[in-house]
Parts: sequence; C-alpha cells; structure tokens
Amino acid sequence: MNICVVGTGYVGLVTGAVFADLGNDVLCVDNQPEKVAALQAGKMPIYEPGLEEMVGRNVADARLAFTTDLAAAVRRALIIFITVGTPPKADGETDLGAVEQVAAAIGRAMEKYTVIVNKSTVPVGTGDFVRDVIARHQRQRVPFDVVSNPEFLREGSAIEDTLRPDRIVIGAPNQQVAMTLLELYAPLERPMIITDVPSAEMIKYASNAFLSTKISFINAIANICELAGADVTQVIKAVGLDARIGHAFLQAGLGYGGSCFPKDSDSLVHTAATLGYDFRLLRAAIDVNRERAEHFVAMITKALSPLDDRVIAVLGLAFKPNTDDMREAKSVEVISRLRGFGARIRAYDPVAIPNARRELPADVTYCDSAYEAATGADALALVTEWNEFKFLNLERVRALMRRPVVFDGRNAWEPERMRRLGFEYHSIGRRSVLPA
Repeated sequence: MNICVVGTGYVGLVTGAVFADLGNDVLCVDNQPEKVAALQAGKMPIYEPGLEEMVGRNVADARLAFTTDLAAAVRRALIIFITVGTPPKADGETDLGAVEQVAAAIGRAMEKYTVIVNKSTVPVGTGDFVRDVIARHQRQRVPFDVVSNPEFLREGSAIEDTLRPDRIVIGAPNQQVAMTLLELYAPLERPMIITDVPSAEMIKYASNAFLSTKISFINAIANICELAGADVTQVIKAVGLDARIGHAFLQAGLGYGGSCFPKDSDSLVHTAATLGYDFRLLRAAIDVNRERAEHFVAMITKALSPLDDRVIAVLGLAFKPNTDDMREAKSVEVISRLRGFGARIRAYDPVAIPNARRELPADVTYCDSAYEAATGADALALVTEWNEFKFLNLERVRALMRRPVVFDGRNAWEPERMRRLGFEYHSIGRRSVLPA
C-alpha cells in the first residue's frame, strides 16, 4: 500500500519504518527541512534500539523516503497516518494545533478517496474534529474516512511493540474502512479490536491512566513501607503473583515520566471535567507521582544535610532506560532540587547527555562513565535504572567515592549486598542499611 506518515517523532518514525519493513511504500513527512535532510542522510533524531538499522535498510530498498512536501505525499497515498505532537496546555488540555494544521493541509491537497488515521494520542472527539477540519478545507469534494488507531509503543522497545503489540485497536466509522486497516496490519498476525472511533480514542487514555495509577499506587505503598519498616519489594513479589494484578508496572521508585503518562493523565482529567465528571481517583494518582522527586531529595537531605558543596554523583538522566528522551524526566527535578540545596552534581547517562544539557542547570558536570561520576563523590544517586548500572563493579565504585553513601531511586540493588560491600544504602520502600 502507499502510505503517508505525517510527523517523524517516536511514533511516526517507528510506524513508517515498520510498515516499510512489511513491504509497503512509505513516505514520511516533516515540516522541519533540517530534520528531513538528516533522516535522508541516515541520521536518527532519536535514540531507539534497532531503528537506525531498520530505517537504513528500507531507504536502501526504496520502500521508505522522507520529504517536506505534504501535499505531494497526500496525493499519492491511500492511507495517511497523523503522528504529530499533541503537547499539553497549562491546564492539562491537549493542544491539537498541529493536528488541525495537518488536517487542513490534507483537505487542501486531497484528490481521491483517502483514509486518514489519527495515531497521535488525542482526546475523545478528535476524530469528528479532524473530519470537520478536512471537509472545510477541501478544494475538491472527494470522499474520505477518519479512523482512530492509537499506538501503544514504549520508548526503548518501540519496534518490538509495533511488530508484536498486545492488541491493535481500530476505531472505524464503517466496516469497509476497517477492512482496509485490517489488511494493512494482517502480516503482524496480532489480535485486532474493531470499535467505533470515540471508543478507540478512549482506549488509549484509559490504558495509560490505569498504568499511571498502578505506578502511583505502589509508590504510595512504598511510603507506608518506609514508615512501618516493611520491604516493598517483598510486598510487590506477593501482590504481583495475584493473577488479577500481575507484576507489570508494579515497581516502586521515582514515579512515571516521559511523553505519555503525565500528559495523557492530565488530558483525561481535563476531558472528564469538560464532560462533567471529576476524576478524583486519577487526580490523586497524579499528585502521588508529582511528590516522588521531592520525597527522594528529602531522603538525601536527611542523610547528608547540610548539602552545601556536597558532591553527588547522579546516574541516569533520561526518563527511562534505552532512550535519550528527557521529557518529564525525574532527573531534572531531582538535580534542580539538589542544586537548590547547594549540592554539586556529577552526572552520567549512556545516551541522554546531549539532550540533558538543554534541560539541566549549566553548572552540572557531565562524565563519561559511572565510575568517573563516582570519583570523589559524597553520595551516589541512581535515578534511571540502565542495565549497565545494575552490573557495575560496586567495590570499585566504593573505592572511588569520598563517602560510600548510595541513594537508589529504582531499587536496582539489594540492601544486604550493599551493606556487605561497605555502603550506607537508602532505597525506596525499604529499610536503610549501614555498612558492615
């Protein structure tokens, strides 16, 4: 099929690359000439395992191309995926400005029947909104359909999630257009759910809001465990064995971040309010999440106070492992708060440092390894649980530090092992331990 993907962020670039890899003819459109030129030269705007190789392979085989010419891409396509950004406004409402601009341009360029697919995460009712915008801007009255096909990919495993999703949701206004999307996705051989458009739009928000709530719930339990002297990891192990609950997203730590959970939770609260419902449960989950960085820094200040001129090594800057995305990264708030107390920061992340430089205070010292960051440090704070941190030579880390104190924001290490290795060790929802 001839496919047009508008937007080359995480969703758009991965979607385009995967559909090309499945044998389709894909043209990805972006309004930033420098970004398109970089993609044409094989340079990725994001870090995502396996993406550069997949893009390069399909560009070489002439199944995938990049352009700034949206009108030309629209005219050749049967299916157009809208994957542009939908950032939050100050009150939590989703900003649909980019979606509206793309819809208007599609309407002006369309010359034949086309299927327009909203793949960006958008509030309930956006399908009708996009249909109205396209209809108002059409220069030729040609038929079209608007479909909702929400994405469920996770940064760091986006290709795997696109190739082997738990489910594919297609919100279609009629059976004929649903069959077009079913044919496109058929090679994946994954479960497909056909719904109306508003239900499909709601499914994405409901999924992310539930996972956000699950994360905040276990973090609230971790707070109680700290007060009661219980071990949240043991609680999680037993609770997660309940088939009705499961272990996924049941890890205590610094809370959720990134481009989806915070934005989507706020948006659903706002949408509910506009419809006349006060989503108190989700608001409480959001409040718990907003307190996590403050809670972690309070743990550090309690153990080290005063922090003036204390050197703290911060490991992990991206909002999660296997990505360079700094959107809503907990490291930003943790480091800013520590700097406010007078601490000096030595930071390391395997891939996110170039993006972190734009988000963090100018006086942060960036290091080339975890060991360099730990050298001469009064404490080490683990913020993002990259795999390489779990397998550090901790004896070497202890020898490099001025004072062997560790604050583990992701419960990556075992307290008893840290005690035997000679660390003062503080973690989330577990008792602190002193060195043997």
